[in-house]
Order: sequence, then C-alpha cells, then structure tokens
Amino acid sequence: MRKNYLLTPGPTPLPPEVCEAMARPIIHHRTPQFQNILKEASEGLRYVYQTKNDVFILTSSGTGTMEAAVVNILSPGDTALTVQGGKFGERWTEICQSYGINAEVLDVEWGKAVEPKEIEKRLKAKPKIKAVFTTLCETSTGVVNDIEAIGQVVKNTDAVLVVDAISGLGAIDLQTDSWFCDVVVSGSQKGLMLPPGLGFISVSPKAWKLAESSKCPKYYFDLKEAKKAYDKTDTPFTPAITLIIALCEALRMLKEDGLENVFSRHKKMADATQAAVKALGLELFAPMAASDVVTAAKVPHGIDGEKLVKAMRDTYGVTIAGGQSELKGKVFRIAHMGFIEEFDIIVGISCLEKVLFQMGYKFQLGTGVRAAEEAFLK
Repeated sequence: MRKNYLLTPGPTPLPPEVCEAMARPIIHHRTPQFQNILKEASEGLRYVYQTKNDVFILTSSGTGTMEAAVVNILSPGDTALTVQGGKFGERWTEICQSYGINAEVLDVEWGKAVEPKEIEKRLKAKPKIKAVFTTLCETSTGVVNDIEAIGQVVKNTDAVLVVDAISGLGAIDLQTDSWFCDVVVSGSQKGLMLPPGLGFISVSPKAWKLAESSKCPKYYFDLKEAKKAYDKTDTPFTPAITLIIALCEALRMLKEDGLENVFSRHKKMADATQAAVKALGLELFAPMAASDVVTAAKVPHGIDGEKLVKAMRDTYGVTIAGGQSELKGKVFRIAHMGFIEEFDIIVGISCLEKVLFQMGYKFQLGTGVRAAEEAFLK
C-alpha cells in the first residue's frame, strides 16, 4: 500500500468536506432545495471573484468558459488581441481563430510576464480591437501577469479585458471589479479545491454591451440564456448538481479562512518551494515573474525531465507536472494551490531530492528540504 501525493496544477487535492459533500444523495435541480444551494454558490463565487457582477456556473472544464467568453462578446471578422506567453495564452488565439475572429497575437517570451505598455501600444495602433485576452497565471510556465496594470490600460479604451484565471482564482489576488476585468473565467479543479467539471465566468456591464451584438454561433454556452435562468436562481440546462453542492463546501472554507489569509498561505508555500529549488542549485524558469500558484524549474543538465516526473509518480507516489509543448522534458512544475499545506511541500521536495540523487545529480541530500523548512519558519 502506498500513499499518493498530488502536487499538480490541476486537479488538486480535495478537502474531506468536499469529498463528503459529493457522497450525499442526489437531489433534483428544479427544486427549492437546489435553488438555495445555487444561491449560496453564486454568492460565494462573487466573494472569491471580488465582484458585484453575475458569475455564471457552467458544466464544463475551464476551456469551456474560455470558449464561452469568446463566442458571447465577439463576432466573426472582429479583431481581438491575444497575449501568448505560454500554452494557455495560445489557447485564446486558437479559440478565436476557430470562430473566424482575427487574432492580433502579442507574443511574449515563455517565462516572462507581458509588459502592459506593449498592450497599450497595440491598442493605440489598432483601435478596432474589441477584446484583450490575457492570463492571470500561465500554468505552463509558472508566470503571473500584472492584471491590475493591464486593467488600467484597457479600461480607457473601447476594448474589454478578458482574463483566464483558471489556475489563479482562489489562490492569488484577483480583484475583478477594482482591476477593471470585464470577463473572468475560471475552473473548479485548481484553487477552488474541486474535481474538474465546473467552469465559472463573470461578465461586466461593458462586456454585456458587446454580448448584445455578438454574432458568433452558440447554444450551450449562450450567456443570454444563462442570464435568464440566473435571474430566476436556475440554470438553463441540467447542471452538475453534485459538484455544485461540493462547491458550496469549498467556498465556505475559503470564506472561513478569509481571502487575505488564503493568499498569504499560497505565498508562503510558493516561497518555500522556490527557496528549495534554488538551494538545490536549480534554476527557476520564471525568476522575475514566478507565481504563487505553481513553481516551474529547469531540469538540470544531463537529467531526463520526463523520467524524473515518471519516477516520482510511479515509484514514490508523488505526482508533479512536467513541461508542456516546447518545454516538454525541460522543466518540472510543482503546484502549491488549493488544499495543499506545508508538509505536502516538504514531502514533494524530499521526493524530488531522492529521485534527482538516484539519477546522478550531485548535491547534499536534505539541502532543499532544509531551505523549505527555514522558509516556513520565517
């Protein structure tokens, strides 16, 4: 028998309260009982989003909410600015292109954050841009972007700011309203401590104006229909009832902790993880813009990154993530979001040390663990 540890950037570990909620008998969704649950979930989401806007719950992965964002505010032939600094920034471009939207791509070197001034330049050069698609935390690189500064740039233009907060919401600060984020999408399986299957999307009054004239084809992801149902504390289609019941439990936990404490805890775990990585002589992939959600580190020379991740998972039961796309085999990623605490990080670093040592990487055993522990003691 072996205990398994999940340190991946989604899915993340589930709190016992969430597991218990999902074990309850199913109820019907067109009932006052479920309406009460849906109301509580909606209020909790507004709290986590830090918004007064409606936050819709979709039965989909986070990518479904990304698609919903595109098809509800744009039309074929429109121009959008997509910020590409990793695999998920590229996804914005791919979705736009799938619906005949002209994607004005702003390429950012992987491992670096986008410069808000570059977005400002593009908007001034092409005033017809209707939407700016960005990412709060680029999971593939471990980079966090300055959404607050980007919001200051976009707010004074006709464009709307759309933020992929799938891996950041509930882990790092995102002030939807005060940062002028018009559409924010997220998913259930990361900072919100749930299984995959729910997507969330908030819409500002500015974005609703675009939605009124959107010509993209849509049916399941039509937010106008979602709004009609939402105003009656209902859903347009059959929701993921069990997951929404569990969502209420997760949101209660976040409320009880308080957002400031939640963000502080994530920062502490990120600091410890990054201190351990550096103590082992490894290089952070995004040293100037490392997020508090996931730490990406370069695989040391001569070590097979894919074998490193495989050995940790299959031999010792500690699952971290490898690199994606062009970073495959070149980086490994340790997540520290959601229902993860300091001793999970200590176990993860200890396992990383053991496998690196077995693969021939030279260092003093215990160096990373000590650095993490010292960081936690501060």
